[in-house]
Amino acid sequence: MANIVWHTTYRLLLDLKQEDLGHENFDDLWNLLYKADRMAAQRHVPVSERGLQCGGICRDAGVVAWMYLRQQANGRREAVHERAEDEERHKAPMSDEHKAYQERILRAAAEGGFDGDCEVRTPVGRSSFIQTDTLIEGADGRRIGWEVQLSSAGIDGPSSVKARASKAAKRGITPAWHTDRADYARRSDTQWTQSNDLPAHVIAKIGDLRVISGYRALDFWVCDLRAVYPCPDGVRRCGKPHVTPKPRDVLFDDLVRRTAAGTIVPVEFLRGTKVDRFWVTDADCDRLADFQSGVIILPPTQPDDASSKSSPNLPTCRPTAILGESAPAVTVASDPTALISQQRAFAPAPPPVETFAHVPQPLTHAAVSAPSPPALGEAGHGEPEPEEVTPPSVDFPTEIEQVYDPGVTTTAPAFPDDLLQLQERLHRAHAEHRAYLAELPWSVEPMAGWTRGERFSHRGDVPDSPGWSDEQKETVERMRTELRELATAVVDHPHWATVPRENLVNARMQLKKQTRPVEPDDVTEAA
Repeated sequence: MANIVWHTTYRLLLDLKQEDLGHENFDDLWNLLYKADRMAAQRHVPVSERGLQCGGICRDAGVVAWMYLRQQANGRREAVHERAEDEERHKAPMSDEHKAYQERILRAAAEGGFDGDCEVRTPVGRSSFIQTDTLIEGADGRRIGWEVQLSSAGIDGPSSVKARASKAAKRGITPAWHTDRADYARRSDTQWTQSNDLPAHVIAKIGDLRVISGYRALDFWVCDLRAVYPCPDGVRRCGKPHVTPKPRDVLFDDLVRRTAAGTIVPVEFLRGTKVDRFWVTDADCDRLADFQSGVIILPPTQPDDASSKSSPNLPTCRPTAILGESAPAVTVASDPTALISQQRAFAPAPPPVETFAHVPQPLTHAAVSAPSPPALGEAGHGEPEPEEVTPPSVDFPTEIEQVYDPGVTTTAPAFPDDLLQLQERLHRAHAEHRAYLAELPWSVEPMAGWTRGERFSHRGDVPDSPGWSDEQKETVERMRTELRELATAVVDHPHWATVPRENLVNARMQLKKQTRPVEPDDVTEAA
């Protein structure tokens, strides 16, 4: 279909979007042309002899594409191409990002045991159909129709979302619209979900793709003096039960599988006079249905054995030593009290303040003898021989010195050596970047300061800023590039493919703890 038509007989360019077709001098022009075209169709006149050609994309491409007129029951005017290949010319080519999303939806559904297909046409009546980007066949006859609208779809986005979603729902298809634009995600014409704007090669990866909008958790509460939310009715405290949706993150692959399984479902939530549409768990959906039917839903009660909020795990802090210096051998005790005593006894003296300044200083790896603590279990008698801690065999930048956890090099970690070294280099790069930014002027471009009381009195006098030099800007950009490369190398490491999905987050956090530098304040307290 096209909106611009060229009439070869009258030599007029017709714009179907306008009521007068762009020619206000001719009264009732559409009815005149439409009746003539319908009469020619009844007399079996070929479309190529009716004098109507595509005046838009086809004409610009130098292609003669014959058309005929059609008017829908709702009064919408259309010009239809005679040949399907001319109609395809008006469709925007699918972007690589769009194709990557289609492949990812099918792969995620297949991992959950569900079938699916792309560009599925479902008949609607005898002469029309609806086309779905990706249709997933879920459990219990459930069908999820995924529609992807990315940044290339235009600033206003599709105008027929509500109609298409309603038509799909009537055909037993649950509409699921996904985007990477915040202005699309704020719309309430259907249940939109949003992820970050990412390139195609990142979308196609097996790694985590997080949904940042469109998924909610429902919080049921009573409007009394202990409530943390304001009363939605505008009174101080009404004493009635209410429900508040809270944003929650979810992985895109999990969302695809759980919507097909029916554990995540769409809901419509009335907020004042506005209807919000989003996704929730099936349990929250059932509780919301009970709440809307008048059943009082109380918050979930805490279990009886949940009297203590302290963690049952052992402390994660360890004795620390300066990289390149010797440290006494430490035997980890099973008793948490003995472990804390060891950490206090074996903590080294704090390093000089100037070693953490931004001024570049070379690292020295000379072994420094640490004071010999009393041997464990002998009440202060006996002195064990100190053992030297070998620095990691990797070339780290020497612009800034940091104190690191010796467990990385003295114990056998559960992570590959190259992954440990990459994460440690990433920690060092972050520290170097923060230290360098702290020494720069407070504004990138030259800007005048102000005196106390003019703008922010609590900050005192702010001097003029000369701005950053070209060399400083290049240095900051180089550091940021290095941070991005190191972060990408850590995330894309093949070790993560061997970790079970349910343990992936804990494994990544453990890697950060095991390689994270120890702050100077922590070293001082441990001493």
